Amino acid sequence: MSEENITRIHLNDKEYILIGTAHVSKQSAEQVKEVIEAEQPDSVCVELDQQRYQSIIDGNKWKEMDVFKVIKEKKATLLLMNLVISSFQKRMAKQFGIKPGQEMIQGIESANDVGAKLVLADRNIQITFARIWANVGFWGKAQLMFSMIGSIFNNESVTEEELERLKSEDMLDAMLSDFTKNFPKLKVPLIDERDQYLAQKIKEAPGQKIVAVLGAAHVPGIKEAIKEDHDLKPLMKIPPKSKWPKIIGWSIPAIILAIIAYTFIANPTAGVQQTISWVLWNGSFSALGAALAFGHPLAILTAFIAAPITSLNPLLAAGWFAGLVQAYFRRPNVADFESLSEDVFSLKGFWNNKVTRILLIVTLANLGSSLGTFIGGADVIRLFFENL
Repeated sequence: MSEENITRIHLNDKEYILIGTAHVSKQSAEQVKEVIEAEQPDSVCVELDQQRYQSIIDGNKWKEMDVFKVIKEKKATLLLMNLVISSFQKRMAKQFGIKPGQEMIQGIESANDVGAKLVLADRNIQITFARIWANVGFWGKAQLMFSMIGSIFNNESVTEEELERLKSEDMLDAMLSDFTKNFPKLKVPLIDERDQYLAQKIKEAPGQKIVAVLGAAHVPGIKEAIKEDHDLKPLMKIPPKSKWPKIIGWSIPAIILAIIAYTFIANPTAGVQQTISWVLWNGSFSALGAALAFGHPLAILTAFIAAPITSLNPLLAAGWFAGLVQAYFRRPNVADFESLSEDVFSLKGFWNNKVTRILLIVTLANLGSSLGTFIGGADVIRLFFENL
């Protein structure tokens, strides 16, 4: 049995066998099978959390998704981000002729074959994203979203040089590699914290012999982290949201309403102009966002009507209403869910699939409304000073 990509650690009367896998390599999946069958471990740890494990074993999960529920629970953008990651992984896997995460699937199957305890050793991906999100400012968040969405529309094949880099990187880190160059501190939640989390989960796995199936990027960090004990509670904590966005979110509409009310008293004609300007800027940009996603005419109209009102209430968003109307008139069918995994490969598929179109309408209508709020608010203030 080849020892390449295998790290053996003896600690506290236990043997840990770390397999550093490539997420886009058939050989890695074959090596996982070979090692587990030869070693007959008590436990097999895989670099998955419950959510990603569930998506692997439940191929029909998309068919059971309630789009209305997703929008009402304000998870449309999060689901869109998850689809982006899925698109990236599947595109890589398709190019190299393997299933996404084949080495992890093999780890699950081989653990079952030899009667080993399966341990899901990675941190919840939503917690990782929340901790990444907390480390960037407003423009960083915008850049992160555009970076991830932009990856969908890049249909270029991976070069041999990039393939070698992918073989030694964490899949999530590989996808965000350009972004992490601009925000080096993101390496902490993306790699370092997960190294500690994975190391502790591997240490806590039952039995004397443990095999861990890991992305090669994590092996060096885990080799060091496994020597110490780590408290997982701080690593699972979602950072508290800053109060400033909430303060600003309520302050802007309060200021806008106060300015319009004062102008109406001082100069009713100017007050009418301000109101029209606010409605047109907000409504038009939000409607434009829904239109860019090829929304139903009534969804576009809903975005136009809702945006000037929802922009004055931070608890509401125009995209949610537009998305619900779109879902009502263009409800996804079984075929849309079945083709979802293929449609996320391309720009055309993303826009044509009824599921992703709803998510795009929610996201783009909200972005349009936000832009309209800034421009419309600036115009309201301009008219105020002109008519003092």
